[in-house]
Amino acid sequence: MLSPKALMTVCLASAAFLMPSTGWSQSESPAPNPITGEGIPNPNPVMTRNWGPTLEGGRQWGTSAGIDIDPIDGNIWAYERCGSGVLSGGGVNCDTNPVDPIFKFDRNTGAVLANFGGGLMVTPHGIHVDAEGNVWVTDFANNEARTKGQQVHKFSPTGELLMSLGVPGTAGNDSEHFNQPNDVITGPDGSIYVSDGHSGQGMITAQAIEEGRAAGLTGRIMKFAPDGTFIKEWGQLGILHGEFRTPHSMAFDSQGRLWVADRGNHRLEIFDQDGNYLETRYMFGRVSGIFITEDGTVYTIDSESSPYNHVGWRDGIRIGNIDEDRITGFIPGFDLPARPYQGTAGEGIAVDWEGNIYSAEGPASLAVAGGAFTRFSAN
Repeated sequence: MLSPKALMTVCLASAAFLMPSTGWSQSESPAPNPITGEGIPNPNPVMTRNWGPTLEGGRQWGTSAGIDIDPIDGNIWAYERCGSGVLSGGGVNCDTNPVDPIFKFDRNTGAVLANFGGGLMVTPHGIHVDAEGNVWVTDFANNEARTKGQQVHKFSPTGELLMSLGVPGTAGNDSEHFNQPNDVITGPDGSIYVSDGHSGQGMITAQAIEEGRAAGLTGRIMKFAPDGTFIKEWGQLGILHGEFRTPHSMAFDSQGRLWVADRGNHRLEIFDQDGNYLETRYMFGRVSGIFITEDGTVYTIDSESSPYNHVGWRDGIRIGNIDEDRITGFIPGFDLPARPYQGTAGEGIAVDWEGNIYSAEGPASLAVAGGAFTRFSAN
């Protein structure tokens, strides 16, 4: 029989053999920590606050949650919510202040190359630029008159309205209506995917989820043909794989898989193009925005982790690879006294051809960021 000391030696040796190597030793400090970001390299440490031009006529940048890269020329598309979060008085949105919310920026200079969309929306939320350069935007709220909102709009690169999905100003949970559409993206074959349902992130009990379902609230992905014909949907409010508590944003990877940022469930859900569940990623935080480059690099941004909904997780940008649930890069967000140790960050994220990262600043981060958009560069 082994002595207690010998037995302890064997146990320790066995544990060392079974535990995967992290590449870290006690002589190094700190250990890589995907929750706090400590010990994880920041590949883009140079921050440019309030990236973009000064607007004419005293117009101020409002909140945003959407930014994307033009696949044809590499320039930046984004929107701002018509001064929401900055202008005095309540109820400011793109209906009460109908300026043009959609912008195209030169990626090198930040100069405005296009600006359109005024008078058509209430609160833009998701933005996507398809392979032909058309710009898709979701409008996830409705105005008081119930004449606008709860729609998905497709614009030409010059701002011509080409298509609208959904019933203006009317929420619903059938195939013809949206109920707070978060994001829109087109698939490899031109099919249209819409992530629908923003309210689930606040449902933190089984009873709340059941009540949400009974009230007709949604947590689903809707798929349409390129001409806008409804094909199918999947998902509901819930915590199981294939269910969602606010499917906040989407991205396709180079393998044709659809990634969904399931913000309320603190995870990324991966599906094939028919909605079949494939995999889940948990190490990217409470994700608001996701962008995947052609080389398989995943960029996510966590704007919402706080002491009351995702304890301990530092807000910021997490970077990894499509093939594993591991963080290889971290860019911290802004300090915020209301979220000690965690801070805040933007909601939308995009990466240009040179590797510069852009953040669209939402309600939680706009004031500390200083403007609607922030750029992170390597040097």
